[in-house]
Amino acid sequence: MAEHFAAIVRAATAANRVADPWTSALPCRRRPGRRPCPGRLALAAGPPPAPIRWCCSACDDEGVISNWEGSIYDLRPQRLAAVPDTVHEVVVSDGVAATLREVVFLDRECERLVFAMGSHRRGAALHTSAEDLEELIGAVAAEANHEPDRRRQHGLDDAFDALETAARGLPPDPVTGHRR
Repeated sequence: MAEHFAAIVRAATAANRVADPWTSALPCRRRPGRRPCPGRLALAAGPPPAPIRWCCSACDDEGVISNWEGSIYDLRPQRLAAVPDTVHEVVVSDGVAATLREVVFLDRECERLVFAMGSHRRGAALHTSAEDLEELIGAVAAEANHEPDRRRQHGLDDAFDALETAARGLPPDPVTGHRR
């Protein structure tokens, strides 16, 4: 349960969408009829100290999280960051999205990118610059190379392949002419 609430705080603060409800890529944790709920969590967070409100898009599960500001799960940028010139939408499967949320050694920017994923009809959508995508690919590759559990390593390899394929499909940078 604690992991579920931590993921909600991370997603709500990573997206940096103050007060506007949005549907995240986080799946609902409920299992009505012993089957996974197909819903995604809709999140709304105002500026601190406002609570984070969440609800499932399919069932009636909902809640409020207070006193989240300043916690280790608060992914709000601590300083102003440059806005990339071009932001691409990269769609990944739900399995890849879940794997990305479990990567342990992500820097704050990559963690913010992963938890800001929105719901998409084909899975989850990352909104990223080519440079940030390259950084995420490197983090996933590093974790996959050091993962002793074969099952988890296979999931990380799948995530790496999906991100690499997406990166190859990005248009060239208008300034440098490079793809990434």
